[in-house]
Amino acid sequence: MRGKGAMGRMVRSFLQSLLKLANSVIGLAGVGMILYSLWMLRVWYKEVQSYWGAGPDSPLPWFIYTILGLGVSLSMITCSGHIAAETANVHCLSCYMVLLFSLVVLESAVTADVFLNSDWEEDFPMDKTGRFNELKNFVRTNFEFCKWIALVVVAAQASSILLAMVLRALGSYRGSYYDSDDDFINARLPLIRNQVQPTPYIGEARPHLY
Repeated sequence: MRGKGAMGRMVRSFLQSLLKLANSVIGLAGVGMILYSLWMLRVWYKEVQSYWGAGPDSPLPWFIYTILGLGVSLSMITCSGHIAAETANVHCLSCYMVLLFSLVVLESAVTADVFLNSDWEEDFPMDKTGRFNELKNFVRTNFEFCKWIALVVVAAQASSILLAMVLRALGSYRGSYYDSDDDFINARLPLIRNQVQPTPYIGEARPHLY
């Protein structure tokens, strides 16, 4: 039983390490999107001098804010994934899987719209900052590079969901002090068997009368 318990701990630790590794790839993508959006904001602020001095007719950089929001969302999901992988808690793993699955569904919907709809650009509002067109031109020019980056991120997301499902199926870890259920029960038995010993009665000494 001790060998089986040690093997179970090794398998669980290995799965937790794999989940952290796959989750780190998602985190790197989120950090990259945040840095890219901050760079675009800096360039845009220089073009309009300042945000408050741009006037009411200044274009709203919806594309920049969208990239920033996606990057922050990926970073938050990464943090929750690391917490879930470290604790192997069933509830944390469930929340992590729901968040990541929702993100994958959103990405799939956008990808399907781009590839299946020839007029997909009309589904997005006009970006007067020009950053959206710059990104499209960059993707078209470096399509192979962008394709492999996207495949790596999607593979990391799918692997994270699969590993989280396996860890959730294994259940929460009860601790590293017990190698098996028998050791866990035997360690508790002395607490049950302990009984309060009655205090021996000592009679009160009385003085002798002479």
